[in-house]
Amino acid sequence: MLEIDLDAIAANWRLLRDRHGPDRATAGVLKADGYGLGAVAVAKRLHAEGCRHFFTAHLMEAVEIRPLLPDSMLCVLHGLGPGEEETFILHDIAPALGTLGEIEAWAAAARARGRRLPALLHIDTGMNRTGLSPVELERLTARAELLAPLDILFVMTHLVAADTPGAPMNAIQAEVFAAAAARFPGTRRSFANSSGIFLGPRFASDLARPGAALYGVNPTPGDANPMAPVARLRARIMQLRDVPAGEGVGYDHQWISPRPSRIATLPVGYADGYHRVLGDRAEVGLGGQLCPVVGRVSMDLITIDVTDCPAAAIGDWCEVIGPAVPVERLATLAGTNAYEVLTSLGRRFHRRYLGA
Repeated sequence: MLEIDLDAIAANWRLLRDRHGPDRATAGVLKADGYGLGAVAVAKRLHAEGCRHFFTAHLMEAVEIRPLLPDSMLCVLHGLGPGEEETFILHDIAPALGTLGEIEAWAAAARARGRRLPALLHIDTGMNRTGLSPVELERLTARAELLAPLDILFVMTHLVAADTPGAPMNAIQAEVFAAAAARFPGTRRSFANSSGIFLGPRFASDLARPGAALYGVNPTPGDANPMAPVARLRARIMQLRDVPAGEGVGYDHQWISPRPSRIATLPVGYADGYHRVLGDRAEVGLGGQLCPVVGRVSMDLITIDVTDCPAAAIGDWCEVIGPAVPVERLATLAGTNAYEVLTSLGRRFHRRYLGA
């Protein structure tokens, strides 16, 4: 069972809003199905909380949640794809325009309809991934008429190393973004992501775009997590067996029991997003203790050593992610980040929303 605490997500949004500045806007990023936890449920809750700016990665993500977000700005970070103009316009969705070609196509659509169309202007300040490059920005500045048919809601960029406060790139991007945004006087700015909100006033802007922190992921690695935990994944023990010392468990007998052991089987596997590499590394919470995952993680099952939990019984709930096993802990053991752990969670879990 995957439990998602919508009240905690709302509390996290309020904390981020207050940290960014209550006189500034704070968005909700809903990409990747709300970081794997359900964009529809999260969108409803954040809108009820007062959030009025939302972001997705893909257009169809935005189309799905648009009916839930009246009177709200909804932006697609991937920008305008070929032939997508009509869908953007029909659903009142703003693209984050990151190339001259996108700007030209969106401006042409606006002129054809005789009205200004909303957009964000995405400037690359060092990520070298998406957004207007310095060369394209110079060309756009020389062709300012391109923007005349458009309603540029914000000029935005994306931080490279916001979760590393001392990274020199942060200060460099602040300078580059300030200079680039100054080319568009009077246009509001969108700068900080989750971790950027905690970098200080230099990174504040008219609109922050927190994502992972909304879902309980620590935006300040190395310090205590200021965010409330949001997700709890539990699974019941489906089988128990006694394994003599010297016998193996699971595929290829990767784990050999060093003592007479009690092994519990749980219906969670890599098809559910529980990373295969976690075999013989991770732990699962049971009865106030941590029980090691032993043997290989298979597609649908994991095995845990409950020898030191003599009261363990079939049907008992085990905590796979939660207070006993924070998502950051699981990510560290898997050699990845908490974002990937959450967005990998499969659709086979029964989902229970708290605070809906």
